[in-house]
Amino acid sequence: MTVLVLGDQLNASVGPLADRPDDRVLLIESMGLARKLPYHPHKLTLVFSAMAHFRDRLRESGRAVEYRQVERFADGIKAHLDAHPGDELVVMRPPSYRAGERLRELVTDHGGRLTVVENELFLCSPEQFDDWAGDRSSYRHEEFYRFMRHQTGYLMDGSEPVGGEYNYDEENRQTPPEDYEPPEPPVFEPDETTRDVQSWVAETFDGAYDEPPYGGGWADPGPFRWPVTHEQALSVLESFVTDRLAQFGPYQDAMVADEWALHHSLLSPAINLGLLHPRTAIERVIEAYRERGVPLNSVEGFVRQVLGWREFTRHVYRREMPELAGANQLGQTEPLPPFFWTGETDMACLADVIDGVRARGYSHHIERLMLLSNFATLLGVEPQQLNRWFHAAYVDAYHWVTTPNVVGMGTFGSDTLSTKPYVSSANYVDKMGDYCSDCPYYKTKTTGEGACPFNALYWDFLERNAEHLADNHRMGLVYNHLENKDEGEREAIRERAEALRERAQRMEL
Repeated sequence: MTVLVLGDQLNASVGPLADRPDDRVLLIESMGLARKLPYHPHKLTLVFSAMAHFRDRLRESGRAVEYRQVERFADGIKAHLDAHPGDELVVMRPPSYRAGERLRELVTDHGGRLTVVENELFLCSPEQFDDWAGDRSSYRHEEFYRFMRHQTGYLMDGSEPVGGEYNYDEENRQTPPEDYEPPEPPVFEPDETTRDVQSWVAETFDGAYDEPPYGGGWADPGPFRWPVTHEQALSVLESFVTDRLAQFGPYQDAMVADEWALHHSLLSPAINLGLLHPRTAIERVIEAYRERGVPLNSVEGFVRQVLGWREFTRHVYRREMPELAGANQLGQTEPLPPFFWTGETDMACLADVIDGVRARGYSHHIERLMLLSNFATLLGVEPQQLNRWFHAAYVDAYHWVTTPNVVGMGTFGSDTLSTKPYVSSANYVDKMGDYCSDCPYYKTKTTGEGACPFNALYWDFLERNAEHLADNHRMGLVYNHLENKDEGEREAIRERAEALRERAQRMEL
């Protein structure tokens, strides 16, 4: 028997790799899969380098590893079964839609057999989630998160939450002082393996997309800094616990120009590859709370992200695909503005965040939700175009990650994950960030020359979608404000919004 290890399952302590220590291991690098989208070079380097390091680690431990570099994933399966006719393979179920079924068909077509087992890199099994969810078609994260707290016992004192509350979100919306200096984020000097992969990625994938705006290499990558081994991932975790965790909670929603990491954990790339098990991260953070008295609001905020939201989106995706991927309940049809690829905009907040994505393949969750997704949603961008960009641009992005986050929560293309769209005017951007003071647009103006695009687009979005949203009890106040605007002001907003949509496509914002 052979253990098939996929590129996002790089963990030897769980699943078939742990259960079958004497079996052969197969890893497959597929260049065809890597060309499906104009991926950020750091994402390709991260995945391929992590796979190569994992291969070497397994071999050093005495495992027999076949490592196949092929154009198509199917070519790797065929080559393996040509060398081992009739072999039986076993793999943990991949989280992407129907991927397990497609793998089984592929192996069967080439004369082998495939057993798909539970993916132990998550904390909630499909059976657990389905028992909780029942036959519901819309889901509420807070309910699921409390369910998982009880199931795992994390931050629980018997049947009650530690500290008396499940959620300390109200304490986690602070902005840093003017003299704020966050700790330096961890960085790892690429070793020979990573440097070889970097060169190979540059030679193999540069120019793989010729049509604009991808042609010529849309990213502007800075130094590669992401962990590519289990040991490096543990080092990032320790850096977070030691240097960042205490202030993570209060500042987790803050946005600071030129400070891309703040107090965020930076663990999602490693966790989503399997290099770091989510259980390891959660238990280390809780240990810091118990042993060093790290503030509970920071600890709970991290646990909610990993135990709650990550598991929640995985299962909502599993249950609601394929409809979720194509959902567009607001009927948004605008194309994605080219400056999402180039960063060429005068809007200080978007320029800074997009430049950071082009350099590192990363920005934190509030920048993703309340700047990038918010702006695209207000503009009227088709959810699937924004999803494609997120999937290509971020080092921690996979279809099961981006689709519920972008199509569901970010653009409100579906109401399966949230009860209202997460949209705002410049007021939120200014409240939680420091961009507005250095921006040529005026945060307090809605129409006229120099008015912040977020403002007119916000009110225009509400008016365009009033039939769908006005009866939403969570949006009653903002619709009252809209109704208080006279027809002249509303017409000026509509005209400004239409002009902004045209200017966005010409990269004149």
